[in-house]
Amino acid sequence: MSVSLYGNLFFVVVELFMAIFTGSQAVLLDAIYDGIEFVMLLPSIFLIPFLYKPPTENHPYGYMQFETIFLVIKGATMTAVTVGLIFNNINFMIHGGRAISFDTVAYFELFACILGVIVFLLLTKKNKNLNSPLIDVEIFGWKIDSIISLGMTVAFFLPKIIPFPWFRPVVPYLDPAITIVLSVVMLPVPIKTVITAFRDLMLIPPEEDTIQEIKETVEPFLEQCHGLNIHYDIVRTGRKVWVSAYVTFDKDEISLSKLTSIQKQCIEALRNKDTDYGFELIPEMKEAGEPAL
Repeated sequence: MSVSLYGNLFFVVVELFMAIFTGSQAVLLDAIYDGIEFVMLLPSIFLIPFLYKPPTENHPYGYMQFETIFLVIKGATMTAVTVGLIFNNINFMIHGGRAISFDTVAYFELFACILGVIVFLLLTKKNKNLNSPLIDVEIFGWKIDSIISLGMTVAFFLPKIIPFPWFRPVVPYLDPAITIVLSVVMLPVPIKTVITAFRDLMLIPPEEDTIQEIKETVEPFLEQCHGLNIHYDIVRTGRKVWVSAYVTFDKDEISLSKLTSIQKQCIEALRNKDTDYGFELIPEMKEAGEPAL
């Protein structure tokens, strides 16, 4: 995490300087996004010890909700900033665009792309031994940043690549146009983050695809219970999904050792998935007079 943290800090400082020096809205967008990432990364580091604490009576789902709260704040902030930049750059385009030093921005984005690739490779090498989901997220972020920087490098070199008179009237509109396109492409990510995190805070079951994947994973093992009915209570808090499978029996005696064995099989099967799952198998007795299903 230290590689990603210092890398983010370096990018925030340099991008803010370049945004002020060149007046580029596209660089400013990068600086704001990286700044928000850095600000949110700091409390995440201090939260990590809490995230892995076991559940207690006072916190039955552990401390994962703290991470969800930060995701809501982060997503809402990024959404507001992105929408603001879109409207700001539409205003620039209406009023004739902006003249900036395209060569300076292009070389800076090329430098950012190369540095992003270096950080990406360092994190990938580091995560081979750790296999951390948190580092996986950071690796993906640096990969996307490098690709975006490469695209911006090409875009800002266009005035040099296309040095024809007919292209010159378009040049002042390049920076706000690039910023709007980037903002529109990036906007669904923070919106989705807010929606997903809000669902988790409200303890609403996760998406249907996730529920279906869980059922397909555990039901082959739960069939060994030979119960009358199986229903689920599935809740996601932060990066962990809690699954409670309730099996209804119509007999007076059940084998606890067999249920324990089936539960272990389900846990092992879910462990092979990318998501962190908590699983418990709970027997229920059919109420008197309740029809068999």
